[in-house]
Amino acid sequence: MKFSDQTKPSIVDQIILNTNYNLNQRHEWQLEEVEHLFSLPFNDLVFKAAQIHRANFDANEVQISTLLSIKTGSCPENCKYCPQSAHYNTGLEKESLMAIDKILEAANEAKNSGASRFCMGAAWRSLHDRDVENICEIVKEVRKTGLETCMTLGMLTKTQSEKLKEAGLDYYNHNIDSSEEFYSEIISTRNFQDRLDTLKNVRDSGLNVCSGGIVGMGESLQDRAKMLIVLANLPKHPESVPINMLVKVKGTPLENVKDLDQFDFIRTIAVARIMMPKSVVRLSAGREEMNEQTQALCFLAGANSIFYGDKLLTTNNPEAQKDQELFVKLGINKK
Repeated sequence: MKFSDQTKPSIVDQIILNTNYNLNQRHEWQLEEVEHLFSLPFNDLVFKAAQIHRANFDANEVQISTLLSIKTGSCPENCKYCPQSAHYNTGLEKESLMAIDKILEAANEAKNSGASRFCMGAAWRSLHDRDVENICEIVKEVRKTGLETCMTLGMLTKTQSEKLKEAGLDYYNHNIDSSEEFYSEIISTRNFQDRLDTLKNVRDSGLNVCSGGIVGMGESLQDRAKMLIVLANLPKHPESVPINMLVKVKGTPLENVKDLDQFDFIRTIAVARIMMPKSVVRLSAGREEMNEQTQALCFLAGANSIFYGDKLLTTNNPEAQKDQELFVKLGINKK
């Protein structure tokens, strides 16, 4: 089909018309384009996302990760969604850095349950230099299990990122949470640029980047679009993009925020898949509140990773047995 200058389709129209359009990565997404994607009829959006997903991945394969809190509570940050913040009374008891043998025990349990990646989180604002050697030793020992390794430890310097890379860390998680504009409504103890600086340090060190955000915090659709634009317009797309649905925790400032319409969550998954076609999109926090049908639509729309196990750091997650039963119903294989 040929078009005159007057009828030449927009970028979004090209995406809809051309199955192969988004097999390559773009890094110049504009707000109008992404808002257009969000506004597509639901079936059209999910269909296009599913096409792009199938062009890049096995549509019936989901990567399994397990997330362990290796240092819990008393974080100095004031993230309004987080039960681990020292600013809020959520009844969470502070725990010091877990011993390596306990971490290895959890890693082996995760592997035996079918996980291929072991993610470890510490409630720190940033990694202290005094802890780098210990963290590197944890990475080295966990890698011996044959699992991929991921850490989320707060902000990193360039030197710290390089040391983690040398230790064999595979992925580093550092979410941007939301748009830059909405970010200041959620967190005031650090700024949005701090997040981007850490992502640059991680990328420059050669580590794989895991970065996504949270929806359902009271943000606008435009905020969701801008969050995805920041991620997709990085010099290189994150290898892993976790999309979290807010888990409302009693004692946090967001405990009474309005529930997110689950179709809006599925749309966010679909748009993330279209914008970052070769990234693994993780259906992350909030699955405990999703029924099987919602999760199935997320997988159809391009989600191809989940956290496996009954805890995500400190919040509940569907039991592994329930996930196994759902995978059987859907014909999904674990990766």
